Amino acid sequence: MNENENQDNITIITGDPKRAIRKLAYPMMVAIFLTMAYNLADGVWVAGLGTESLAALGFATPLFMIVVGLGTGLGAGANSLIARYIGANEKNKADNAAIHSILLTVVISIILMIVLCIFLKDLLLLMGAGTSIDLALEYGYIVFVGLFVFIFSNVGASVLRSEGDVNRAMYAMAITAVINIIMDPIFIYTLKMGMAGAAWATILSALISCIVIAYWLFIEKSTYLSFNKKDFKYSGKIIKDLLNVGLPASADTLIMSILSMILNLILAIVSGNYGVAIFTAGWRVLLMVLIPQLGLGTAVLTVVGANFGAKKYDKMDEAFKYSIKLGLIFSIIISIFIFIFADQIALIFAYGDANTDLMSGIVDFLRIMSIYFITIPFGIIPTSTFQGLGKGPSSLIIILLRSLIFISLFSYIFAIPLNMGIFGVWYGLNVGGVVGVIFSYGWVKLHLNNYIKLYK
Repeated sequence: MNENENQDNITIITGDPKRAIRKLAYPMMVAIFLTMAYNLADGVWVAGLGTESLAALGFATPLFMIVVGLGTGLGAGANSLIARYIGANEKNKADNAAIHSILLTVVISIILMIVLCIFLKDLLLLMGAGTSIDLALEYGYIVFVGLFVFIFSNVGASVLRSEGDVNRAMYAMAITAVINIIMDPIFIYTLKMGMAGAAWATILSALISCIVIAYWLFIEKSTYLSFNKKDFKYSGKIIKDLLNVGLPASADTLIMSILSMILNLILAIVSGNYGVAIFTAGWRVLLMVLIPQLGLGTAVLTVVGANFGAKKYDKMDEAFKYSIKLGLIFSIIISIFIFIFADQIALIFAYGDANTDLMSGIVDFLRIMSIYFITIPFGIIPTSTFQGLGKGPSSLIIILLRSLIFISLFSYIFAIPLNMGIFGVWYGLNVGGVVGVIFSYGWVKLHLNNYIKLYK
């Protein structure tokens, strides 16, 4: 990429907010879709090894997702801080922040690798791995020894996005997804490596992506940002700013995992495995609904951060409102589609005479949750806006209230004290979601309006 193209990217993220959101969001949607596809492919190929192997993957996955979530969070911190420096036209500080983010990635990866490898067996047993412990360890040790590649690929892609180079960030994520999908059956079945093969396919696909990103950043040096030794000056403030956004953003994955466990517990009380099975299937549909919203969230983080640094507060508000509008259009279309084709979607998860009851339950879940799907942009985009402003604790509060406290509270009240059973959980999800997004949207709008008053 030449200097003119780099400058064009910088001009875009501080220029017309609507154009910037579109340019950044759509490639991210493609990348997120491919990432979810390769996660699904992992499960499909491992399932062919048998129930024990699939269970082993299930026990290792939450720990793996925490690692991925940490990489995503550090990436969000780097994206926000670098974009703010770029917007403020402080390239030296942007370069220094980019170098700090890479060095922080190395340090955290080493510490986390040592901790996980030492305590992996104990953690898996605590999670109930039981008879599948050996297979889970076979997969886990390989993946967690190489966890640097997962964290670096997230942070490296975020560094590219921070300067508006969203296409190459998408290519890096796509490389990981496509190569992993190809490698999985070869390593697992052709080379007869079983669970170890699944782990090596995951590691190598991410490693190739890391090599490509490292080439762009450090060898070809085709980015707006520079990674020269002379540009590095240690700054505790930069570390603090990176973690101020990165750690709360990392907590999002953990909070969603806790929410799933709480809802599973409530469902187990009121409906046993039947309710848990319906929720498990429906939650996978929710993940697909999230794709456009996550793409928009990543875009608004970069655009808000750059314009905050440039003190163009009116453009921050315009980017926020436009992202909400686009997100609402996507969510309404998707919700209508899911409501109409709920029966056909349910067939993916429940087929055959033995699953008749399960299928009707999934259909009910999808149709009731159509309301919740519409609220999603009002939750994700405010969170990303706070991250773009560098207000990590505020984004964490939104995530805690919206995704954990409100939903858990209303689901419990409707399902157990009000004795509404499984439907109480679905209604609780909707009511908790609506209350949460009203709070999120109102809080962010208040902040943006205050900045606009300051600007005027």
